[in-house]
Amino acid sequence: MDEKILIVDDQFGIRILLNEVLYKEGYKTFQAANGPEALALLEEEPDLVLLDMKIPGMDGIEILRRMKEIREDIRVIIMTAYGELDMIKEAKRMGALTHIAKPFDIEDIRKVVRSYVQVG
Repeated sequence: MDEKILIVDDQFGIRILLNEVLYKEGYKTFQAANGPEALALLEEEPDLVLLDMKIPGMDGIEILRRMKEIREDIRVIIMTAYGELDMIKEAKRMGALTHIAKPFDIEDIRKVVRSYVQVG
């Protein structure tokens, strides 16, 4: 499998968990803890981005906006806590594919990632 996935989350434990799960699924993974790191890693041309919405400094909406400016066709799945409906609506309006609610089930992550990578 040559698909590349960029994981963007300020929480180290979540990045490591997602990295391990997706790596075992056969994906090449990259990790970013903040907006500038995420934008720099677009050079790796990820097939899919898992983007947390609550990141200090540059939040997920701003990161998504800048990613779309750099690469309009970038495929992004947002990760949010329950109850962040306004943020989910805004991100989808900006082109996010779907959202995953935190805390998430690992099997749900596998299925959602697989479905959107195969579509691409």
